[in-house]
Amino acid sequence: MTTALVGQMAVSALVLGLSAGISPGPLLMLVVSESLKHGTRAGLAVALAPVASDFPIVAGALLLASWLARHTFVLGGLSLAGSVFIGYLAWESMRFAGSRLETGMPRGSRSLARGITVNLLNPHPYLFWLTVGAPILISAHAGGGILPVAVFLAVFYACLVGAKMVMALAVGRWRHLLGSRGYVWTIRATGVLLAVFALLFLRDGLHKLGVLG
Repeated sequence: MTTALVGQMAVSALVLGLSAGISPGPLLMLVVSESLKHGTRAGLAVALAPVASDFPIVAGALLLASWLARHTFVLGGLSLAGSVFIGYLAWESMRFAGSRLETGMPRGSRSLARGITVNLLNPHPYLFWLTVGAPILISAHAGGGILPVAVFLAVFYACLVGAKMVMALAVGRWRHLLGSRGYVWTIRATGVLLAVFALLFLRDGLHKLGVLG
């Protein structure tokens, strides 16, 4: 059972982490901007921002979700909210048509600090960890202890940060990568996978609320 759960957590973290890593957003745009203005090393520093700043977000979401988990109907509501949030991300990804490189960010060399600031002011990490990440971790811990939790976190952040690092390296060589057809279709493919996860969260939420047997 634990082995199967660990595998499930790894696959979930892979899909969610890669999707978050390559989807256009404030942090990815900052990775691109810093890579173009200050070199690849600056872009790589920005890519590390989630590792440096997500701990209070994850901890707060876990504490709140653990308290809410005492009430099954509330946890079911969180799962439904997670379904809506992932569905929104899926819809955005599937209709993605390309991005322009935005390079009008303020000048400076404190790339990691700038990335941390952008990450903490971005609402997406808070929404993700409260409605999606925290419920996954709570269920994983209940089903298999600390191992599946550790696997999810390790794979998720490896994919999230790794994808942004790859983008920083790629932008150093191919400045117009964000407008390429391959990138567009990669984003759309992750949208399809996210839609599947949205349906799974919807089913889980309806089950917790007693709508499904």
